Amino acid sequence: MVLGRRRGRRPVRWTRAFMFVDNREKARVSMPQGSIPPSVRETYGPQNLSAAEPFAGGFINFGDWTGIPLDERLTRDDRIRSQQNLYRRVLRTLEPTEGRRAVEVGCGLGLGCALALREFGFAEVTGVDIHPQQLERARQATTGAPGVTPERLTLVRGAAEDIPLPNASFDRVYSVEAAQHFRDLAAFARQAHRVLEPGGRLTVTSFFAADDAPATAASLARLLDSYAEGLDVAHSIGGFEAALSAAGFRDVTTDSIGDAVWTGLDRYLEGTGARESWPRNFLRAYSSGLLDYHVVTAVA
Repeated sequence: MVLGRRRGRRPVRWTRAFMFVDNREKARVSMPQGSIPPSVRETYGPQNLSAAEPFAGGFINFGDWTGIPLDERLTRDDRIRSQQNLYRRVLRTLEPTEGRRAVEVGCGLGLGCALALREFGFAEVTGVDIHPQQLERARQATTGAPGVTPERLTLVRGAAEDIPLPNASFDRVYSVEAAQHFRDLAAFARQAHRVLEPGGRLTVTSFFAADDAPATAASLARLLDSYAEGLDVAHSIGGFEAALSAAGFRDVTTDSIGDAVWTGLDRYLEGTGARESWPRNFLRAYSSGLLDYHVVTAVA
């Protein structure tokens, strides 16, 4: 049984796939939506993916399950810990971080920004997100959070392909499970390089297609509604590496962490109401070599 399939280019229903419908978020935002893709607008606006139980804690990522026993019953606390751990894995690649200025592209609720300030000692973090409703939720979620002050955390509306920040103004740029939504990774790479000071560092983690073959993208769309409906884009890992090099980055490295992500996520979904839903096909896609989860680092 596969739930949540939407054809005809209508937004994919992640909340329905997870057997969760949030009726609290009905209002449409009144400000212009700009170039927000329809599936992104719906999923992170009225659907409010952060309120779905499988994304408990509000970090909105699939998690790094390293160190969490998968042969035991997985709890809500385990799920939150996995999402925090994915942020920690990314932020460790940017060390030293004490006193540095960072940008998170695709910051969502801003809880990863708050973790960066609290645990890694950044002087300032700027969170950039394309969705105005997400930014409003981020302001609410981070107000009063430990380590967060208005001087240290700034939230800005903007697209990954057109980051609204000055040239050479940051030491670090990072993005956690957002790049699969970016329409143009080459433009993002150029923008990340532009806002970084020379020698600044970039880390991106997300899931990427194994290659650029049309058959790979078609297979992902058959397995996963998020690809079929355009929420996720079948960017290849090789294409992203090439885009970073073309943008002027050096020392581009890629680390596969699929083993730390997909099995834990699937075990968690198995114990929830999502056990018969299409998101469980991520593990199938990984096991068949169609996609993998990567941590990509580079130096400006």
